[in-house]
Amino acid sequence: MCSGRVDLEFVLRAFSNGMDGLLIGGCRLNECNYITHGNYHALTMVLLCRKIMEHIGLNPERLRIEFMSSAEGNRFAEVMGEFGNEVKELGPLGKGKGEGIDQNELKSKLAEITKLVPYIKLVKNEKLASRLKNPEEYDKLFTKDEIDKLFSEVISYYIDPEKCQACMTCAKRCPAEAIISAKNQIHVIDQEKCIKCGTCFEVCPPKFRAVTKISGEPVPPPIPEEKRTIVRKGKEK
Repeated sequence: MCSGRVDLEFVLRAFSNGMDGLLIGGCRLNECNYITHGNYHALTMVLLCRKIMEHIGLNPERLRIEFMSSAEGNRFAEVMGEFGNEVKELGPLGKGKGEGIDQNELKSKLAEITKLVPYIKLVKNEKLASRLKNPEEYDKLFTKDEIDKLFSEVISYYIDPEKCQACMTCAKRCPAEAIISAKNQIHVIDQEKCIKCGTCFEVCPPKFRAVTKISGEPVPPPIPEEKRTIVRKGKEK
């Protein structure tokens, strides 16, 4: 499998399942057998993930990427042995030097970030598509302040019950089926399912403008189900 297909979610899932370290091996840069150069995508994903790991208190050295050809068996064996020893020195995930994270807390943090993966990739799409050719560029691609801001200003979407006309447009276009809707019923976004792609915000008819973008603040609670029915003027008793 091309290293470019190793998704950020796969890495987070591995750590969530208790892996103490993760090594991703890819073809040498600029030696792609195809035209995808997926190893560059893998590289930027790893650099982003390492910064995210720092953000939640994990040692980023637990995640590593190496580029080598299929003919470099000796090189592969050396890297595996070296990385294995490094992970042993780091100790169990979350309990290593400088970590000290409760396992339940760690699982919760990883689950929360995993849920945000579509949003993270959307926001950082331009940088994730970068082709870094000089190792000196690696540490500069994503900064600590940038990652802190990414999570402190997470975008959420909310449907204003005073403006929603139950036109079904957002519900039909939502790729995650995260909008609870029915005919003549005020729509509600299920925040647990929402991937924060912004589709609902973009497709909501301008004459309604019912979808609101919220940054870094809690989303208002959904309107109770028994109060979601819209009574049209022509049908009022």
